[in-house]
Order: sequence, then structure tokens, then C-alpha cells
Amino acid sequence: MIDLKGTSVAEEELAWLKSPVVCGVVLFGRNFESLQQLERLVAAIHAAREPPLLVAVDQEGGRVQRFGEPFTRLPTMRSLGHLYDEDMAQALTAARAFGWLMAAELRAVDVDLSFAPVVDLDLGLADVIGDRALHSSATAVSQLASEFATGAHQAGMVVTAKHFPTHAGVVSDTHTESASDPREFNDLWDDLQPYRHLISSRLDAVMVAHISFPAVDPLPASFSSWWLKEQLRNELGFGGAIVSDDIAMAAANVVGDCAERALKAIAAGCDMILLCNSPGEIPLVIDALGDYLSPPSQLHLIRLRGQRRQEWEALRSSATWREARRTIKNLSATPQLRLEG
Repeated sequence: MIDLKGTSVAEEELAWLKSPVVCGVVLFGRNFESLQQLERLVAAIHAAREPPLLVAVDQEGGRVQRFGEPFTRLPTMRSLGHLYDEDMAQALTAARAFGWLMAAELRAVDVDLSFAPVVDLDLGLADVIGDRALHSSATAVSQLASEFATGAHQAGMVVTAKHFPTHAGVVSDTHTESASDPREFNDLWDDLQPYRHLISSRLDAVMVAHISFPAVDPLPASFSSWWLKEQLRNELGFGGAIVSDDIAMAAANVVGDCAERALKAIAAGCDMILLCNSPGEIPLVIDALGDYLSPPSQLHLIRLRGQRRQEWEALRSSATWREARRTIKNLSATPQLRLEG
């Protein structure tokens, strides 16, 4: 899955999209100018190949929201955790509305999926996660993420839990440096609870972090068959799509250049790799993958396509949208209390 440089598809980019090893596009803020422009861009991406390519975005809320007005400004995920400490039932209702509103607005412009929710626990270490985390409690994260997923599914969108197995135990930002979590596997039980909980109901995709856990495997999880095949597939019973975090990140460079990273992530068990903000690497990775084909991965990825959708104006005139907006507005006003536990 690659990214684009601007608000339309350039000729060179269109050639990349036609490659059989490219499965979709992840959009960033630079790709968004207006609602009408975004609709044209998404339509052009979908039209580049048959069956249509996937179109994804990070629309978590808070500081990670790529599309601005007229999309609803979503609060931080942490705001759900603050409300959970005050009124659990109200927080779970708000989490469902949050997931539905995010997904319904994206589906209205035919974006297939958002890489959300973050299910890393807040252990007070990872600033890059920070208020993107729902809560410090594994139970709270599991419950809130489950309701968020229910809302997104109701709007016709799959959900992606991230960053497997956890980003909570490191200070390093994997965008800029390598990251290692020294904990033993038994110490990660709580971190994995949200995945166990979501998989037991319905979890469509998991994004894997470039974090190593040397007590169990020296390789970052995104390149580790132990994490992806033995643990995620076999032990946790996950049957959805496994997506690597961006292989252009600094933390991924321990296994070679981008072409080597792509091959090793796929060999470890990833169904889809992200390659972002490195356009010069795209043709090299396409060449390295050659005529690679994986029917099981294709099946996993087909299931990520967006389902039902309402047109933008019909959505905005609906009572469901207005009620979700009111809920989110109230959520944004929740006092920012310190999470304990």
C-alpha cells in the first residue's frame, strides 16, 4: 500500500497503481483539499484497477486526523478513557458513536478504511502514542475498542487494531529510531488482552509495530514469524488481515533496505505492507516483489473493502449523524482527568 504526493494521481503514480503487487493507497493531509477534490481522488484510485484498490487513511481523532472540515473534528481517543472513569456506560455509548461517525463520514466519500483504533495501553512511556491511547487499563481499552468497532461496522467499515503486539512499553518513536521492549512474554498479558477480546468478537485487521521484544525474538514484530504466525495466527486465532506499519520508518531499517523489508515482512506473515513518504523506494519495492501472489492474503484484503455508504448530504441530514455529532461534542468537553491504574 503506497501513498501519493498531492491532491490528484500523477502519471507516474498511476503506473504504480496498475502494478499487481500494489493493493491500495493510504492518504495523508497533503492529499486533502476539499470534499469534492477528495471524492475525485478516491474515485480515480478505485478506477485505476479492477477489482478496485483499497483506499485507507489514519483518521483516529485528536492529533492524528488527516481530513479536516467539513469532516467532524474528532476528539482524542483518550477522551473516551476520561469519560470511562466518570461514567462507564456513557463512555461505551460514546465509543460506539465515535466509531460510527468516523466511519460513516469516510464511507460517504468512499474511503474503505481508517487504521483505527489504537489499543496500546497507556503506560506513560510512549509519547508518540500519548493521548492516542484509550486508557491504562486493559479491561477499559478492550471494552471501549469493542464498542468503537461495533460503531464502525454499523457504518460499513472494517477496523484495524494497532500497534501489535504493543507500543506501550517503549519510549522510542519508531518513526525516527529503533525501539525495543525488554519485557518477558508473560509480562505482556495485559497488552495483548484487547486483541484477545476483539478477536473473540470480530477484528478485521491488525497493524504490526516495528518494535522488538528480545526476550522472545530479536527481530521487530513486523518481521517476526514467531509473533505473526505462532502468536497472532495460531495462539490468538486471528483470521483477518495483518498489516505492517510503514516499512520506511527508521525502526524497520534493522533488516535492510525497503525492498528487503518488504520481502521479510511478507515472509513473516504480513498480508499487506505500508510504504509511505518515500516515493523513490516504490519502484524498487515493486521490482523486488516481482510476480508475488498470495491467494490467502488477497482474500484477507478483499474483506477490507468498504461496504454500504450514504452520500455526504444524505448522511449529514440524518438523525443518526446529528446525534453522533452531539455525543462527540459532549465528549470533547469532558474534563481531562488524569488516568490512574
